[in-house]
Amino acid sequence: MKPLSKKSLVSKAAKTQDFWSNPVFPEDTRWMRAAIMAAKRGIGRSGVNPPVGCVLIGAGGQLLASGHTGAGGVPHAESAALASLDNAGRAALQGGTAYVTLEPCYHHGKTPPCADALIAAGIARLVVALQDPDPRVNGNGLARMAKNGIIVCLGVEAALANESLKYFIHKIQNDKPYCSLKVAVSLDGRIALSDRKKRWLTGSKMRRYVHLLRSQADAIITGVGTILADDSQLNCRNEGLENDSPPIFIFDRLLRTPTTAAVLQSPYPVTLFCSEVAPKKRRQALEDAGCVIVLLPDDADGRPDVGAALHYMGVRGINHGLVEAGTGLVTSFLAADAADCIYWTQSDHILGGDALPAVGQFTSETINAVAIFAENRYIQTHYQEIGSDRLIILQKPSANTGAAQA
Repeated sequence: MKPLSKKSLVSKAAKTQDFWSNPVFPEDTRWMRAAIMAAKRGIGRSGVNPPVGCVLIGAGGQLLASGHTGAGGVPHAESAALASLDNAGRAALQGGTAYVTLEPCYHHGKTPPCADALIAAGIARLVVALQDPDPRVNGNGLARMAKNGIIVCLGVEAALANESLKYFIHKIQNDKPYCSLKVAVSLDGRIALSDRKKRWLTGSKMRRYVHLLRSQADAIITGVGTILADDSQLNCRNEGLENDSPPIFIFDRLLRTPTTAAVLQSPYPVTLFCSEVAPKKRRQALEDAGCVIVLLPDDADGRPDVGAALHYMGVRGINHGLVEAGTGLVTSFLAADAADCIYWTQSDHILGGDALPAVGQFTSETINAVAIFAENRYIQTHYQEIGSDRLIILQKPSANTGAAQA
């Protein structure tokens, strides 16, 4: 690609806000894919901010730097890439191109606007995969850069970029996190023997895959039944990912979680969703143990309301929740139509008819309300054999695909 003259692009950038119609070069696909790969390093680690990737290309077409959203959301991808440049790199970027998976921010937050930083860096061209739906941005970053004489191209590799940004976009558009429901079942669709004693259903390779899923989530959601039956840690124990365990949220109507539960060893405060009828002494004991107690209204089945819980999480910036729970909470999420994706993992074991089912009973009202039997309510998007087990991923038609690779 020939170096772009900033002067030659000013008139077009200043006269149009139709960023989809600006010229795109063959190299744009290559560099945007590199930015998307960088963005994936921030999935599950970027806090309330989206996992964004940025690649900086010099006026001569050479790769200068790349960056991604840092742990906890800081620095932003553009700032990380710019900060890695030395004096020679900054000089080479004059008249060059920035590739960013999401529109640069326009507002002041913990950091100054990335749009301003890119303008100050002297780029001539900005290539963006997706416009930021956040009302604080939503095209304003692109417009500001265009007004400063930078040619803006929007939509390059948009579908691919959306795989790493779909959780953030879902949260912004729905005011609640995207929820992935992980269910481990036997060959006959059961999750545990009737005695509820802890046993591994799936093999070690599948368990490592699930730990990878945990590392890529912003929160783990479970029920008190799972805590009492398994005393699960619900953390990530894959080598190299031990520090990527997300915060944990527990549906616990009566606050039965023991103060000695292994899950309370999480580096983050554990949040418990309970009812107003929960004993005050239990609330005080769990608060003393470092838990955050959130009172929620009950749903029709007498459990803490799933919709209210997800709204609470969305307001606090949780983009993606991974649900690992037993029959009760799995059924509640399906009944509330709150599962955007299902990871169905299946072993070769047969547990028998008296074992616990993966999903409980639905009422006729629930069936009518959420169209349980509607055609294509979930679509299979992925199948994989992992060790001796099988993984099936099902998503709502409106959701985008993109499975973690084992």
